[in-house]
Amino acid sequence: MTFMKKLKLSFLAILLVGAVACKKTGISPTKITVSDAVDIMAGSLSRNSNGLANMSDDAGARSQTDVDGNLSCGTTLKDTSTRTSPTSATTTYSYGFGYSYTLNCNTAGMADNVVGKLNYTGSFSNPHLSSSNTGNVSFTVAGLTTNATAYVFNGVLVRNGSFASKTDTTNHGTIHLSVEIHNLLLLKPHRNITGGTGSFTLTGSIPKKGDFSFTGTVVFNTDGTAKITINGTAYTVDLTTGEKIKI
Repeated sequence: MTFMKKLKLSFLAILLVGAVACKKTGISPTKITVSDAVDIMAGSLSRNSNGLANMSDDAGARSQTDVDGNLSCGTTLKDTSTRTSPTSATTTYSYGFGYSYTLNCNTAGMADNVVGKLNYTGSFSNPHLSSSNTGNVSFTVAGLTTNATAYVFNGVLVRNGSFASKTDTTNHGTIHLSVEIHNLLLLKPHRNITGGTGSFTLTGSIPKKGDFSFTGTVVFNTDGTAKITINGTAYTVDLTTGEKIKI
């Protein structure tokens, strides 16, 4: 056998071993991108998909209602509700919620904060993806005193479910999302978001492509947007529409 034939056979053997190794380890070059991950995050945060922006607003409104209704210190209220998107909306959603709130007072007996938890189940569909999910938000809402200019929301959002990309139909599978929110400011009286930070972990699995995992940060701006950063890549997300722009 000539030297050139031996070289060709060796090269083919290396390619064959590499192909087998990729198959065994589930290596795939077409898993979801950072842009896809931001779309999932945007759907979990924005108002038009009934994300965290809506949930924190609801928590602030209910907390003030508790105070205005002279709820006794230490009393817990439980409630349920449903929400669906307007009939003409481009992004549609339908969710059911279960709430539990406890009002805490300061040493002077004045309303100080509300500690609560909401459980939810439902789905949304926007131009980029659709998702069916269940989860919960554990939170504290402070800033209930009359001289406070903003409610201060701290909490953790957890979401589990499925997703399907509309830009790449091969990207569909399961997701698990955990978002930790720090000092989200809801300016009184309309509870507009004017600040706050967060960190998150997004994991999931796509059939035939394998698992994926992302971690990142969120900075809530004063103009109704949020900056989401993953692996050094940053996007600005509109918290009303869920649309993103790469920075």
